[in-house]
Amino acid sequence: MAGGEDELRNCVVCGDRATGYHFHALTCEGCKGFFRRTAVKSSGLACRFAGSCKISKAQRRHCPACRLQKCLDAGMKKDSESASSHPKNPQTISLLAPVLTVPSPHSEHMILSAEALALRRAKQAQRRAQRAPPGLSKEQKELVQTLLEAHARHMSTMFGQFVCFRPLPHLFTHHQQLPASLPMLPLLMHYADVNTFMVQQVIKFTKDLPFFRSLLIEDQISLLKGAAVEICHIALNTTFCLRTRNFFCGPLRYTEEDGALVGFQKEFLELIFRFHGTLRRLQLQEPEYVLMAAMALFSPDRPGVTQRDKIDQLQEEVALTLHSHLRSQQPRLRDRFLYAKLLGLLAELRSLNDAYGQQIQHIQELSAMMPLLQEICS
Repeated sequence: MAGGEDELRNCVVCGDRATGYHFHALTCEGCKGFFRRTAVKSSGLACRFAGSCKISKAQRRHCPACRLQKCLDAGMKKDSESASSHPKNPQTISLLAPVLTVPSPHSEHMILSAEALALRRAKQAQRRAQRAPPGLSKEQKELVQTLLEAHARHMSTMFGQFVCFRPLPHLFTHHQQLPASLPMLPLLMHYADVNTFMVQQVIKFTKDLPFFRSLLIEDQISLLKGAAVEICHIALNTTFCLRTRNFFCGPLRYTEEDGALVGFQKEFLELIFRFHGTLRRLQLQEPEYVLMAAMALFSPDRPGVTQRDKIDQLQEEVALTLHSHLRSQQPRLRDRFLYAKLLGLLAELRSLNDAYGQQIQHIQELSAMMPLLQEICS
């Protein structure tokens, strides 16, 4: 009986620990999020191996096409259906009772778009924030100060250190022309070193936060695996120039063409640069950037998280602090919808994070050079 119970607790798609019924199938948080993001835009997916890929916890990111097909074969659906989508065998339900709650037939509605999901989250957070008093409380000021101090020690100065990682001559700002025949391997090596260094700094940043260290080590790892790349992009946005659409990191300049030479697809690069342009136009200050990074870090729906209630509470505290901070800055800020826009950009960043993992898997040389990022994107 124990073996059958363990089996019923596993995700029907990848075999990871299931957290409940998501879109009418017993799945883990990872496959739940993947299906939500992918099912509405699945027309461009194709398997390079004729649909023969094995989908497991370790390999579920390797082929989105086969993973989506396995989701559909397991019974996951975009729209709400009748109660027949859930198990009705009393014995089955009793086995799941210790870890799962079987939802009502109409608890899972059609998949929301990223915009609709961001809008729903913005409305929920706004209702919570409206109940809070204006201005920052003493605890909120201490939270902002803790984040700023950790950010100053590990994140704010890291871009000037990129020059230590074997940059090619054309990356220096005094070189205006991109060489016609640029060797790919050295640029790959530089990109791998720089990205590994950024992730290492993010890890140091999070380890400096007492409320992060208070979590179980397993949850710390799960949160870092989910948010490290997102926090890197939030920090990197401070170097983005709207006029040139380049990243200026100390004496170095990175362009969209450099990303293409590394091996990233044009469509992915366009999404990344559009994201950075949108975020940069909001003219955020350092407190808003670090609070946005903390919002990304304390996401209770990351795969593998166990202390969901505690992490959800931490995220809510950060969200309320961000909203209160923006309200206190209102005379200076132009946009009264800034908070909702930041939540929408965080939702967009989640999708970009997933797409980044897929890009890394396809650039084999890069993946081999970045074991730390390979682990994070697995």
